[in-house]
Order: sequence, then C-alpha cells, then structure tokens
Amino acid sequence: MDTIPMVSSLLSSLANYSNLPQGSKEHEEAENNEGSRKKPVQAPRMGTLMGVYLPCLQNILGVILFLRMTWMVGIGGVIEAFIIVLMCCSTTMLTAISMSAIATNGVVPAGGSYYMISRSLGPEFGGAVGICFYLGTTFAGAMYILGCIEILLVYIVPQAAVFKMEGLEGAEAEAAMLNNMRVYGTLVLSFMAIVVFVGVNYVNKLALLFLACVICSILAVYAGVIKTAFEPPIFPVCVLGNRTLVWKGFDVCAKVIERENATVTTQLWRLFCDSEFLNATCDSYFVNNNITEIQGIPGVMSGILRENLFGNYMDKGSFIEKVGLPATVEPDSIPTNTNRYVLADITSFFTMLVGIYFPSVTGIMAGSNRSGDLQDAQKSIPIGTILAITTTSIIYMSSVILFGSCIEGTVLRDKFGEAVRGNLVIGTLAWPSPWVIVIGSFFSTCGAGLQSLTGAPRLLQAIARDGIVPFLRVFGHGKANGEPTWALLLTACICESGILIASLDNVAPILSMFFLMCYMFVNLACAVQTLLRTPNWRPRFKFYHWTLSFLGMSLCLSLMFICSWYYAIVAMGIASCIYKYIEFRGAEKEWGDGIRGLSLSAARFALMRLEEGPPHTKNWRPQILVLVSMDSELNVEQPRLLSLTNQLKAGKGLTIVGTALEGTYLENHPQGQQAEQSLKKLMEAEKVKGFCQVVISSNMRDATSHLVQAGGLGGLQHNTVLACWPRNWKHAEDHQSWRNFIELVRETTAASKALLVPKNISAFPSNGERFTEGHIDVWWIVHDGGMLMLLPFLLRQHKVWRKCKMRIFTVAQMDDNSIQMKKDLTTFLYHLRIDAAVEVVEMHDSDISAYTYEKTLMMEQRSQILKQINLTKTEREREVHVRPQTFTSPSADAETPSTAIQMTWTEAKCDGEQAKPIGATTPEAIKDLFNMKPNQSNLRRMHTALRLNEVIVKKSQEAKLVLLNMPGPPKNRSGEENYMEFMEVLTEGLNRVLLVRGGGREVITIYS
Repeated sequence: MDTIPMVSSLLSSLANYSNLPQGSKEHEEAENNEGSRKKPVQAPRMGTLMGVYLPCLQNILGVILFLRMTWMVGIGGVIEAFIIVLMCCSTTMLTAISMSAIATNGVVPAGGSYYMISRSLGPEFGGAVGICFYLGTTFAGAMYILGCIEILLVYIVPQAAVFKMEGLEGAEAEAAMLNNMRVYGTLVLSFMAIVVFVGVNYVNKLALLFLACVICSILAVYAGVIKTAFEPPIFPVCVLGNRTLVWKGFDVCAKVIERENATVTTQLWRLFCDSEFLNATCDSYFVNNNITEIQGIPGVMSGILRENLFGNYMDKGSFIEKVGLPATVEPDSIPTNTNRYVLADITSFFTMLVGIYFPSVTGIMAGSNRSGDLQDAQKSIPIGTILAITTTSIIYMSSVILFGSCIEGTVLRDKFGEAVRGNLVIGTLAWPSPWVIVIGSFFSTCGAGLQSLTGAPRLLQAIARDGIVPFLRVFGHGKANGEPTWALLLTACICESGILIASLDNVAPILSMFFLMCYMFVNLACAVQTLLRTPNWRPRFKFYHWTLSFLGMSLCLSLMFICSWYYAIVAMGIASCIYKYIEFRGAEKEWGDGIRGLSLSAARFALMRLEEGPPHTKNWRPQILVLVSMDSELNVEQPRLLSLTNQLKAGKGLTIVGTALEGTYLENHPQGQQAEQSLKKLMEAEKVKGFCQVVISSNMRDATSHLVQAGGLGGLQHNTVLACWPRNWKHAEDHQSWRNFIELVRETTAASKALLVPKNISAFPSNGERFTEGHIDVWWIVHDGGMLMLLPFLLRQHKVWRKCKMRIFTVAQMDDNSIQMKKDLTTFLYHLRIDAAVEVVEMHDSDISAYTYEKTLMMEQRSQILKQINLTKTEREREVHVRPQTFTSPSADAETPSTAIQMTWTEAKCDGEQAKPIGATTPEAIKDLFNMKPNQSNLRRMHTALRLNEVIVKKSQEAKLVLLNMPGPPKNRSGEENYMEFMEVLTEGLNRVLLVRGGGREVITIYS
C-alpha cells in the first residue's frame, strides 16, 4: 500500500477520484479543449489507494449485498451461504492472481481484460471472451438499474407504482410488479444513457458521492450489529400459528384487545373476518391458531445463530414459517387470504443462490482497466486488487455470520421485508436509521449502473477498433473526441433487453455466465503463458503458479454449470460461434499470443512423432511440392497449376508451392521476397492451403534440385512433385528448359517421389468451373503403385470434377485372356471401393514397344494383385501387416507374391533384350525401365507412340481428362530429345493430359 499521504495530497486525490475506465476522461478533456491549441493539463497520476483499491471496492460491493444477501443467508442457512461466498471469493482471488501476473507483464491499454486475453491467447479467444465480457458488463448495468428501481418502488415510494398492486394476489400481483420494473427501468436507462452521451464528466463528478454511499452503508451495518449486542432495535414480527404475516393494514399484533373493560377486535381481526364483531365468520386457519409477536432483530447475543445454521429451501408460493411454533391446519383445506401472509416469490435451491450471488464478487478488473492513469501500474494493480478482494471477502463472510447471528430466520427469508413493515431487511440492522442503507444503496446502484453504461461501450469500441470482428467495425466510430456513440446505442438496446426480463433474480445468473467465462480465460491465459515459458513472459508479480491458474479456471467452469447448466451451454455456444467467425472472417493479427506458442509446441511434438516411420498405405495421400516458374515481373506463369493443386488436395495434407530464381542470394533477396508475396497472393486467390518457398541459386537446375531435396521439415515432407510440361521446348533458345525437366524426372525417381506432369495446363479448369458430365479416363498400361487409381478418386471429391465418371483402360497382349482380365479388374476395383467402367484394349507387342519389358514384368504383378481378392481371410490379415517397400533396385528377396505386389517402377533393360528373372536382377545390371537405345531408329520409337496415341485418341478424345503412365527418360543422355518427341507424339490430339509416374510404393489398398 502507498505511504501515508499528506492531508493536502489526500484531499487532492479525493477531488480527482474517478471510477471511470481509462480513456473516458481523456475523451471529455478533448471535447472541452476542442478548438484550443493549449495542451490539456494532465490529470494527476493516482496511487494504489485511489487508483485501484477504492474503485475495485466500489465495483465489488453493490446491489446483491444490499438486496439479496440477507435472503440468501435465510434460505441457504449460514453454513451453505458461507460455502457459496467462500467459493466465489476464492474464484475471484485466484483470477486476481492470474490477472496480476498478466497485467504486470507489460502495459495494459484501454480494454482491460479484453486486451489481456487477446494478447495472451490470440484474437480468436480475445474477441470471443471480449464480447462475452462486454455482454456481462451490459447486463450488469441492467441488474443495477433493476436493483435501483426495486429500492425505489418497494422501500422509498411504493405509491409511485404505475400498475397498482393493492388487493392483487399471486400471479396478478407479480405481473404488476414486473410491469412497474419495466416502465421505470426503461425511463431510468434512457436518462442514464443521455447523461453518458452528453458527457462522462458528469458521471465523474458524482464518483465520490457513489463511493461515500457504499462506505457509509457498510459502516452503518457494522455499527448496527455492535448496537444489537446491548440494545436490539424494535422490529416486531407478527406470526399467525407458524405463518408470518405481512405487517400492513393493522397496528396491533393481536386478534382482540381489552379497552375500557371490554373486548374489542383489532384491525388484524377485520383482515380475516367478515365483520368487526366477535361473532363474525372468520378464516378457519385464523380461528384455529394463536397470534404471536416475535422480535425480528433479537441481537448478536441472542443465540439465534443456532436456528439459522441450516438451509430452508422453499417452493414458490409457500408460506414463510417460524420454526418451533405450533400450528393447526385442517386437512384438505384450501388456504385463503394468502395475500395476508409472507410468501416465497420464487422456488429456491442451492445452485440458484450461487448464480444470484456471484455478480456481487465481480468488478475486480476496475484497477487493470485504468492502468494508464496509475503512477506505477505494475505495483498498484496486484496490491490494490488483491487487497480489495481480501477486504470485500472479509465483509461478505462476516456479513453471512453476523446476519445469521442477529436477525430472526423468518425475517431473513422475507425477501422484501414485508414482515417488518416494508423495511429493507439489511436496513433494520443499520444504525442510526434504516434510511441510511436505503438511500445509500439507491445511490450506489445508480452509480454502478452509470459506470456500466460508461465502461461497456468503451470495451466494445476497443474490440471494434482492433478490427478482428468485421461486423463490429461501425461501433469503433463516435463523436469527434472519440466518445463511442454507436457503441453506447447498442449497449442501451442490449441493456433494455435485460430490463424487460424485469427480475433481478433472473438477470443475475445471465451476467454470472459471461463474467465467469471471462475469468476462466484470464486464468487460462496465465496458465498457458507460464507453462510455455515464453521468453517475453516476465511479470513483475511473482506470487503466481500455473496450478493456481488451473484451479481458478476449473472453479470458474464448475461455477458456470453449478449456476445454470443451460445458461452455461448458451454462453459457451455464443463464444464458440464468435471464435469460429473471427477464425474464418476476422482480420489476421500477430500479437505474439500464447496459442501461437502452444501451436508451435504441438507442431514440434507432431513432427517428432512423424519421424517414427513412413505412413501406412491406408493413410497415404499426395503431399505435393508444386514447382512453378515466374516471369520477368515475378508473377506466376502457370496459375492453373495451383487450381489443379486445390482440386487434388481439397485443403488436406501438405502443399508446398516452390519457385526458383537465378542469381545470388545477397543481390536477389528483395526479388525473392517479392516472389514469395506473389505466391502467397495467388495461393490465397486459389484457396490453396499450404506453404510457399523461394530458392535463389546460381542456376535454375540447382535451385529446382534444392527444392526437391530440401522441401518440408522432418517427417512432414512432400512425396509427390507437380510440375508443368515445358512449353516451346523445341525452340533452339529454350533447350535448357527441357533438359532441366528430364533431370527433374530423374531426380524424383531417385528420391522415390511420385511425379505428376499436366500437359496443356492452360486448358485445365479453374476452381470456379463445373463439369456437368464427361469422363476421366485412366490408361493403366503398367502398375504404378495405384497412383492412377487414386488420383481420379481425389479429383472427383472436388466440385469441379464431381459429376465426371471414371473409366479405366488397360492394355492386353494378344495372348492374354481379355475377358478374364476385365472380370478380375472389375472385382479389384469393387474391393477398392472405386466406381469405374473397365475396358480392355488389345494391342500387339510391337505397338507398345516402349512399354514391352515393363508390360511383361508388370503383368505378373497385376495378376498377383487381382489374385488378392481370392485370398483366404487368414492370408488377408497377414497381407494387411506387410510393410510397403520401395523398389528402386529389387533384390532376390522380391520374389514372394506379397512383395511383388508392392513393386512399382522396376528398372530393367528395354525391349529387344531377353528379360531376366526378377530375382536375378542386380544393381549393376539395371538400366532405365524405358531406356531407348541410341542405336534404335526414330521410326521404331515413333511407331510405338503413334499406335498408342491412335488407340488413346480413339477412345478418349472426348474425355475431360486423360491420365497416362509416364515412361522414364533414357539414362543415355544422347537420347533425351527423342524422349521428348516420343511424349509429344504419344499425347498429340488430347486436350488435357496428366502424366503420372509412381513413387516406388503402394498408395492404395483393398483393406479397411
């Protein structure tokens, strides 16, 4: 606490005391100094006492203490009421410890708790919890106004009611009361909103009065408790049988009195009988029971505490009865004259009491909201807030015990003091007069309502100005001096909805939910920052621990469901909707929040797990490295390549978009950054979720090689490369491009990565196009691990290709059984759960010479695959556990059927040579699978391409997309140009072609 100030300093502090949130006074000063060039005089900085302690005290002590605390003790008993107070005060104390740690880890500007949460947990959590805290503050304003109206209409001027309640009973009386609350509540809200709109300076000038009202009221109660020890106040309670009577309309608590030696009936008699004479017809319960007058305030030394220890929960409409007094009730009799008795106005239970009480411990953020006005915020906020919570906790806990020790149980359970001549129950205990509490609590609730209407719009304005919730941006504007006019209008409308509920007991649990959610996330923010041990987490407040924060968070969550499980679900639903809205539509903000740190930790853990081994065939999906080229202005030359990527990926798995720039890194670093921004912009436009990477090297070949080798991180690496067919490769000046392309094919094969090469990429559809019909044709010439089967399935998941049907063409040699092959392939596709039409095309060996050896070798594999559908159950289960292998160099162990099935691109000699047995193939003897010898004539190669192309064009010319096995390039580099020519002739006449080269492993399985 601050050192004791001089008298003049204390008076100056009191003169400048304000309970407004940070920024309110600055707005007012800006308005007052408008048009003047003079700098406004800065208000004196405040210390712990004036800046934090007293504002927190004023915000915490409020309407619930004055209007519901005695009733809560009477209903729940001293023990349960003490447990409720202890739970709620523990929650706020733990939250204050977490808040102190966050608030002393840097400057907290306007926005208070919203700023703390958003900068600690990110904009999504910050926005969701900030709006919940705003709603809580707004409904708190409604609760304070309803409390103010209740004091006015019940205790100060009951005759001011617009809807008269005289003579009404039950539901009619309740409806009249609620309507009065609505009418007067709307009028008071309108008046307060006008005051706040005209200028918060007026609210500021009344802050000291409101503070004095709270302090005087508390002191009056304690003074009254001390006085009851030796001179209890006279507040008699009239009881008929054991039922408490409403002390209204009679002066003497008796049926008859002796006057001038005659027995005379009293006013009470006339309330229950049809005449004033002794022979009148009276209410049966009145006739059968005696009248007893008991003392409403027995005093602290009376021992009444023993009777008030335990709860006495009641149903709505039940009589408030004095325990221990005899009563005679006729069986099956219907109660009459119920408006003469004190009745329970609502059904009460423990969890309801928690929901009603919790708002009385809120207000702990008052100090952190004003950190900019403090001399030393990092010292004052923890000390002032924790001292204020300690003080108020002592007040609440002592009040529970003292109320139970001083006041009769029937009076405690009488919510509106009807048994004590309509006095405020806590007022009956006050000294020197009940009016001290009545007037004090009235002005206190008015002040609290004004402060809520002042603080809530500024909180909404802070959220709107951050720009994280697009539809709230309009509320960031206001008057010329920054006053949040539009936010005030919205706040008043929401507050009016709370006033229309018209019941303090129904509004309190609503704002309890929003405050509890806010406090829960303050604790979560502190726990996350502490556990992550981020370098910037260096709070000056050292008395915190993550276990305390976690305990506070658990208490908040538990209290939410204790108060009202359905309100809790609604509040969490609202927060979740706001969270998802900000996640999808909100502005991108990088605030160094804890959730980003948590994501990094989770990502590191996941990457370490991925290092444990390659994914199973069932989990395999293309993790694509997309290689694009840039033009002279650093724009992507093939934007449709990213469209195809999106259609293949549908937002799943890894996507890396890479490009290569020629030059040195030091000289071309700015161009690299520009290229990266261009890639990000295009990825966003094409809705490709992934990463981009730019590599700068002395030549394009090395840069592309670096991308293929170094892309990804740890176990999160690409397994597929997507690159365009080189355009204009025949031009003499562009010979390097096709040489680079062939080297890329060789490198992907060496790295056991799949390769996808779209030809005529400009003809591929954009993401906005839709095919209403057509076919995706797959030409399955050799087995490639299932890539040709999987890619059409993935494409058809996207809306562009969804209505296209899949056809599979497989090539049979003349000595194959085409009918059996078609039947086996259809069965195989059925087990793969892929819908496709199957067609077998017969060709001579000479017509597919480039594929002949591959065909001979792979036909055995294909037949082995198709035979899998005939395996026994035991054998299938054994096959499921066979680990996929890559087969860049098959060994003698590859002769078993199961491993043969896994083989994909097996390197061997080309056609014209006798194929060696698989097991006899050695790495030294391996040649490229589609190696075309230099001594072969171009005529032979072109004949192969022409015959294949003839058949493909005949069958698939109208197809929307043709997928085709891509032969490997020759190892002898002198034949590279012939390879390019071969591919050109092979695909001539086809609009869209996707050349596919497998990665050396199975990517599809028939097993679940």
